[in-house]
Amino acid sequence: MGTGRRISRRAWLSIAAALMACGPLAAQQIDISGTYRAEGRNPNGSAYTGSAVVSEINGIVQVQWTVGSQSYAGTGRRDGQVVVVNWGQPAPVIYVVMSNGDLYGTWENGTALERLLRQ
Repeated sequence: MGTGRRISRRAWLSIAAALMACGPLAAQQIDISGTYRAEGRNPNGSAYTGSAVVSEINGIVQVQWTVGSQSYAGTGRRDGQVVVVNWGQPAPVIYVVMSNGDLYGTWENGTALERLLRQ
């Protein structure tokens, strides 16, 4: 999957905008544990949907994704409103916690996007 590509300018701008949107909440940690609907766009532009279960304990985050018949799992850390999840690929998934608890992120070095929408 990963080819060592650099994160695109567009992906960085999206992450920066999301961080600025949730900036005032930096002191307030939103609990992100729960069930989510996953919506995303692969690096080739194709869309996907699925589900995810997120568990957070003391800044350690575990994510279980199901997309079609495929299951994926990852573990990472939370630093304020940013969650970085390693899932067995060269590049992690990087999420920003939105004010409503949804997670907006990028993966595959910023060439793919994903939203986890709280259920």
